[in-house]
Amino acid sequence: MSDFNRGYSSAIPTDRADMSVDAGLRSFMLGVYNKVALGLVLSAGLAFLTGAYPPVRDLLFRVTADGRAAGFTPLGMIVAFAPIVVMLVSGFAIRNPTAKSAGALYWTIVSLIGASLGVVVLLYTGASIASTFLITAAAFGSLSLVGYTTKKDLTGFGSFLIMGVVGLLIASVVNMFLHLAAIAFIVNILGVLIFAGLVAYDTQRLKMTYYQLGGDQQAMSVATNYGALSLYINFINLFQFLLSMLGSRR
Repeated sequence: MSDFNRGYSSAIPTDRADMSVDAGLRSFMLGVYNKVALGLVLSAGLAFLTGAYPPVRDLLFRVTADGRAAGFTPLGMIVAFAPIVVMLVSGFAIRNPTAKSAGALYWTIVSLIGASLGVVVLLYTGASIASTFLITAAAFGSLSLVGYTTKKDLTGFGSFLIMGVVGLLIASVVNMFLHLAAIAFIVNILGVLIFAGLVAYDTQRLKMTYYQLGGDQQAMSVATNYGALSLYINFINLFQFLLSMLGSRR
């Protein structure tokens, strides 16, 4: 997917951007964060529906007699992997995104991820889900503030983090067959660190994108959706890795 299709144009040096308070930038970033917040609300609602409402739950998950998750149904597997497929396909299919197409992509992926998160409701206690969500929200806000205010160019750091994501995926797939607790623990620690870094990196990229778009409202509408998608995915991954470390299982 091109940089623009991810909601970003080519990065520019941070020292070339006006770092003063800018009403337009504030409005742009607020639009991104509002969309992320609404996406999280929708995801929470769908996760509760698919994890706690038996007629829907049983379509996606295999459940033990005492109500705990035992795996995905075939439909559940499709829903779980569909966001990756949608993102890959959109990278080739949407060459010149509009605000509507970018918005449709965002809400489609948010809905699919939210539905698959019903497994979290089945695996962990409500108290641990709530406390971990609050921890994630606090960390997300702090890290995003760092990315917004720092004058250090995080481009090189971001490239390293993206390579780390690839490594995480490989390690996770390998451990699906090995089932080693030590590897799972290391993956969780690295996952938290990598996605924490990506929150700051993507926030700075969004800020740089705003300045480079130069007031093009159509382009900024597209960037708002793609930027929200990046931050939303970072939040969800950070939450899941923290939950794996801190959550209490049912």
